[in-house]
Amino acid sequence: MKKILFLLLLSTTLFAKGRYPRTIVTTDGEIDDVDTFIRMLLYSNEYQLEGLVYSSSMWHYKGDGKGTKFTSEMEMTRQMYGAKTDLRWPGVQWIQDLLKAYGQVHPNLILHDKKYPSPAYLNSLVKVGNIDFEGEMEQVTEGSEWIKAKLLDNDPEPIYLQAWGGTNTIARALKSIEEQFAGKPGWDALKNKISRKAILYTVMDQDATLKNYIAGHWPQIRVFYNAQQFASFAYPWKRVMPKATQPYFEGTYMGPKIIQNHGPLLQMYYAYGDGQKQPGDDEHIHGDPTKLKDAQWGSFQPFDFISEGDSPAFLHLVDVGLNNLNNPSYGGWGGRFALAEGNPYRFEDNDKAADFNPETGKLDISYSQTRWLIAAQEDFAARADWCVKSYKEANHAPQITVSEGMHVYAKPGASLDLHVITRDPDGHAIKLKVWPYPEAGSGKAEVQIENATVKVQIPATAKKGDTFHVVVEGTDNGSPALTRYRRVVITIA
Repeated sequence: MKKILFLLLLSTTLFAKGRYPRTIVTTDGEIDDVDTFIRMLLYSNEYQLEGLVYSSSMWHYKGDGKGTKFTSEMEMTRQMYGAKTDLRWPGVQWIQDLLKAYGQVHPNLILHDKKYPSPAYLNSLVKVGNIDFEGEMEQVTEGSEWIKAKLLDNDPEPIYLQAWGGTNTIARALKSIEEQFAGKPGWDALKNKISRKAILYTVMDQDATLKNYIAGHWPQIRVFYNAQQFASFAYPWKRVMPKATQPYFEGTYMGPKIIQNHGPLLQMYYAYGDGQKQPGDDEHIHGDPTKLKDAQWGSFQPFDFISEGDSPAFLHLVDVGLNNLNNPSYGGWGGRFALAEGNPYRFEDNDKAADFNPETGKLDISYSQTRWLIAAQEDFAARADWCVKSYKEANHAPQITVSEGMHVYAKPGASLDLHVITRDPDGHAIKLKVWPYPEAGSGKAEVQIENATVKVQIPATAKKGDTFHVVVEGTDNGSPALTRYRRVVITIA
C-alpha cells in the first residue's frame, strides 16, 4: 500500500513538457545563505523563481524593537544564547544588494542562456516575511501573503518551498489559508489542492513550526527533510567531504576559478580570510585573515570555502539528467531521500538514504551528497566564467541521451544494450563512463561500456517489480570540465 501511495504522489508532480519547476526561497540571511544565494542566482535559468522571502530562524531574528526577550524553543540555541532581544540579524537589504550585482553581470549571463531572469523581475519577488523572532508565525506579513497567493493561484504545477532558515513564514501562509477557508464549502478540495501543490524542502528544523503546525494541520504536504547530507556542503565540510573532493573547495581553486576576477556578484561571495564582514552578525569572523584557525571546524587558508548548507535545496531542482526531481529516492545534486517510516509524504536523509563510499568502504549518508560535489563545483566555476566571458571563451555542459529512454523493462537474467548519444555545444570531446547505482534501486546490475554502447546484465535472481539503476556519465574536455548524466531505470517485468 505504501508503494502505491508513493507512486500516486509522484504522479502529481509531473511537470508540463518544457516547464521549469516553480520555486520560492525563504532565507534567514546567514553567511552560508548569502553564498548559497549567489550560486542559486547563477542557476536561476534552470527553474522558475517566484519568491525571495526574508524569514527568521533559531540562529537569526530581528526582534520586535520593544526590548522583548525571547528564548529559543530549540535546545541547541536555547543553551547557546539564552534570552535575547535579537540575534545576529543581517537585515533586509542583502538580497537587493546581491540582485544589484546580478544586474551588472546579467548582460553577460544572457549571452550563455537567454532564460536568465531580469534583475527587475527578481527584485519584484523580494518580500519580508516573519522575522521578529524564531518561529514567529502569528503575524500576517508581506512574505506570508505572497506565498499564500502563489499556493492559491490557478497554476496547478507544484511549488517547491525552500526553507533555508525556519519554516515559520511558510507556516504562516498555510495558516492564513486555513483561517480563511476551513469549514467553508469546498475546503476539503482546496486543502487537497494545496497539499498536492506544495513541496517543502527544509534544511533541518531551524524552528519548531514544521513540527508544531505544518505536520499536524497539513499532513499530506510532501516534505524533503535534509537533516544530515547538507553538512557535507556546510561548515564541517573538511570533516565530511572525501579527501579527493576537498581541493575543489580550497582557496587555490575557489579564489582564481570562482571568486576573483569574475565580476561584482562573485566578489560578494564570502570565503575564509577574504576581509569581508557581514553587518549584524558578530559571529561572522571567517573573513578575518588573523582567524583562519577555527577551533570548531579546523584550519583554513585564504579563500577556502566556508559553507553553502542550503545549496542542496535548489540543486535538487536543476536537471542534470538524473531524473531526481519527482523521485527523491533516486538521488542527485540535491542529495538522496528515503521514504520515512509510516509517513508516505515525508522523505528523509535517514540511514536508508546512505550510499556506499568507496573511500571508507562503508555506507555513508553524506556520500549521497558528496559523490556529486566535484561535478557541481566545476559547474559552478563554469557559471562564474559566464559572468565575464563570451560564449566562445566559456564552457557549456554536454548533452547525454540514451536511445532506449530513461525507463526500460527487462526479464530476470536479461542482457541489454543501451545506445548513448552525446552532443557538446562547444565541440569538445566527451568521455563516457557508466556505473550501477544499487542503493537507488533493488540491487546491482553489471554494466560496461564499449564505444557508445552500454551493456547491462540483469541478475538472474531479480524478481518482478525490482528496479536497477544505470547511470551514464559524460564529461567534456573543456575547462572547467563539465558533466551531465542519463539515468536509465530498468524494471523487471
